[in-house]
Amino acid sequence: MRMKFNKPIQLLAVSAVSLLAATFLSSCSQLTETLTVDFVYVTTAKAAGAYNYGEVNVFEINSQSGRMRQIVTSPFPSGGRNPVAEAVSTDEADLYVVNEDDNTIVQFIIGSDGKLYPQNTVNTPGIFPMAVAVSGNFLYVVDTYQPLPTCNPASPCSGSVAVFPILDASQASALTPPQPANTLGTPVVNTSISASYWPLTLPGAAAADVIVPTAINVASSGAYVYVTGYDSVTNLGYVFGFASASDGSLTAIPGFPVQAGTHPSAVTSDKSGAYLYVTDLNQNVVYGFLISGGALSPLGGSPYSTGSQPTAIVVDAASKFAMVTNGQDSNLSVYAINSGTLNKLGTYSTGTRPVAVGIDPSLNKYVYTANFLGNDVSGFQLDLNDGSLLNSQFSPSPSNANPTAVAAITHNGSKN
Repeated sequence: MRMKFNKPIQLLAVSAVSLLAATFLSSCSQLTETLTVDFVYVTTAKAAGAYNYGEVNVFEINSQSGRMRQIVTSPFPSGGRNPVAEAVSTDEADLYVVNEDDNTIVQFIIGSDGKLYPQNTVNTPGIFPMAVAVSGNFLYVVDTYQPLPTCNPASPCSGSVAVFPILDASQASALTPPQPANTLGTPVVNTSISASYWPLTLPGAAAADVIVPTAINVASSGAYVYVTGYDSVTNLGYVFGFASASDGSLTAIPGFPVQAGTHPSAVTSDKSGAYLYVTDLNQNVVYGFLISGGALSPLGGSPYSTGSQPTAIVVDAASKFAMVTNGQDSNLSVYAINSGTLNKLGTYSTGTRPVAVGIDPSLNKYVYTANFLGNDVSGFQLDLNDGSLLNSQFSPSPSNANPTAVAAITHNGSKN
């Protein structure tokens, strides 16, 4: 026997079914249309696997809560030992990971789901690469030592900087065998020494002193490259400045190096390329400079006080705020930027010994720090009005041991 409904009951039943279907479709939409706004790549130095490689942890950031969660297939082998630095190609399609102990840079293609696919490995010209930056069609890498026969940890020499062209699809496909876009080409030659690197040396009587490089930054225009380091003999810090030509070759800017503190630890510039900031590990300050034609002049009130042992610095995309990790204090300080000058707004706890800091490229509001001794990543939400920070949901997020660097891309985004 089939039950019959009268008209009102039929309408009620249809409405209930429609509501159920709508709820189901809404749930499906939430499952298929991800809330992931960015992918964050965190290198970890602790050796793992058969080859004692480091690893790259891949986190997805939730657009609503800022929660950082590793994707299912994370971590990925870094392709070498002791990964210490990383950078993303301008189109956000590739990740370059620097493995210090193997003197290599590994190129990974980034999948639409954030996964990493290793493509090519190149050796750096020098010894023990430790910092990297990408600007336009060039990758800049800093080596701890120049590639000299007499240079080694027992008998150190000054560091150097090298430049790799990033090949476009046409250039890469013309190689034998053909390679994908963003493959690194042959290092640019420094014609003054007929070698593929630019040494970091002081003029005059201090020319023989060993310069220990610490960081690199390319001002947003791509015209100027800045490398920080310190003199191991006098314990004075310096900023080395180079002008970058259209072919990637570098020319030392007159008046450099500029003396800055005793142990520069990190360097960054604002989005416009008007200001440069250098943290000093020993002096517990940030030095601020105005960039004019590549030359540097101190900003008013510089240097600016930090916590103990500042290790990293980042400026948000709107150039309203700067954030500094204080390694010994295990916290993060936020500064307001006003015509370049820094004014401290507040300080927030992180995991133990933060060594790197980044901000999400999609919304410019989620901040994250890699905590070397905490073996985790701290996440915060930045208030774009007053610069205050709130902990992201479930922060900190566990990582593999000894995270060293951070880099990020937009989800399903491209900067082409």
